[in-house]
Amino acid sequence: MAITLHNGTHAPEGLSASSKTVMRHYQQQLKTRRIYTVLSLVIFLIVLAASLNFANEANSGKFFERLPYFFDFMKTFVPDSPLEIFRAMFDLPSPYADGSLKYNYVADRVYIADGFYIPHFIYQLVITLNIALVSTIIGTSFAFVLCFFASTNLVGAGLVRWVVRRIMEVLRAFPEIVVAGLLTAILSIGPIAAIIAISVHTIGALGKLFFEVVENADMKPDEGLRAAGANWLERVRFAIVPQVLPNFVSYALLRAEINVRASTIIGAVGGGGIGEVFRLSIGNDHAAKTYAIIILLLITIIAVDQFSSWLRRRLIGQQSFEFGRGAA
Repeated sequence: MAITLHNGTHAPEGLSASSKTVMRHYQQQLKTRRIYTVLSLVIFLIVLAASLNFANEANSGKFFERLPYFFDFMKTFVPDSPLEIFRAMFDLPSPYADGSLKYNYVADRVYIADGFYIPHFIYQLVITLNIALVSTIIGTSFAFVLCFFASTNLVGAGLVRWVVRRIMEVLRAFPEIVVAGLLTAILSIGPIAAIIAISVHTIGALGKLFFEVVENADMKPDEGLRAAGANWLERVRFAIVPQVLPNFVSYALLRAEINVRASTIIGAVGGGGIGEVFRLSIGNDHAAKTYAIIILLLITIIAVDQFSSWLRRRLIGQQSFEFGRGAA
């Protein structure tokens, strides 16, 4: 049996006065949260409707008119045969060859020796992976060094922390594609601009994650080493790094996956690699080549994710995952 409180809510019979007060406050908080949820949903719908109306006006009233034909491009953008995707992927001769670049897959082969070649798309994909790998190594290395100078529990000088943190903020303030576009205009088209752009953003992004991990580290080992007369570098090396290294590895591997996608996007603006080839294929209406690239990218992202998971288990230890699985 329930007792009706003075505010109209119900509480189970037999509760003490303090329990009834707690129940009443809980009911009030629940009601307030529901009101906020409804208001947030209404505001979201209003903003969505305003955005759609703006899109319609910006397109001279054609947005809603063309909305039913949203997937028409995918319906018409199909290869002549499913096997054409396989042929385009491995630079095999096409029976539809008519002298145009659309079916001339053989011309894109990258020969290593007589009779031995690397398919063009796979070669470009390797370039993309190299860009991501080099950028991750450079960015992680600089972020690892800078993060300790940005940590409140390791650096007493506020000016040093302020300068290092502002540097990190500036480095991650601009998207990689913006920095790559600027560097491409300066350094010309090629992977170098992509490597610099991704490395710069990686330093800023990982640096922030790293110094937040350092600030949450247990400082008792540091106090012990300080009492024993260890200098700052020795305290960081033996008291802090062993604690934070597993998290650093996890963040670095996650960033490597992000950089693979970033290097693909940057390729579309002149950074080289598979992104540039993808832009040209879809722009020239080469359906088989476009789908071949999409499949290769999908396989690559899955492979990178699985490899990073395996490597993290090897570095951190399987026992950590077994403990978590048991707790779940």
